[in-house]
Amino acid sequence: MRWECTTHSPQETLILGERIGTLLGGGEILLLNGELGAGKTLLTRGIASGMGLEACESVVSPSFTLVNIYNAKLDIIHVDLYRLDPEEIAHLGLEDYMDGEHVLIVEWAERAHGYFQGATADITISHAGEQARNILISTDLPWNQALCG
Repeated sequence: MRWECTTHSPQETLILGERIGTLLGGGEILLLNGELGAGKTLLTRGIASGMGLEACESVVSPSFTLVNIYNAKLDIIHVDLYRLDPEEIAHLGLEDYMDGEHVLIVEWAERAHGYFQGATADITISHAGEQARNILISTDLPWNQALCG
């Protein structure tokens, strides 16, 4: 399934993330792509909120730590691959989190093209104005287009 929607503010991007978060049951791998400042971490914050993380404002980019773990209804493993090459990515041990007990959210996923297998959703965020974002979602997960409505 593939669809595109446009959010017109950071709040709408957050709400879209919350909708996505309510659909997750474990084992999903969300591959986020987009330029710096596109809204990958903001979308992740919304996903965490939708999964029941009470302090979703604590969700920050793992640019320097590489991996942040948040405890919600399932553990959220939030990864940033921006500073890594493919060899370094293979040594992170992310395969330990590709199971039904976790949700893996990967920023800059294009740096590890083909590494992540299973229940994936490719989400590309691009600027569509100062605060607007085009969000393209490609997935075989049982989501529906109402997600963007």
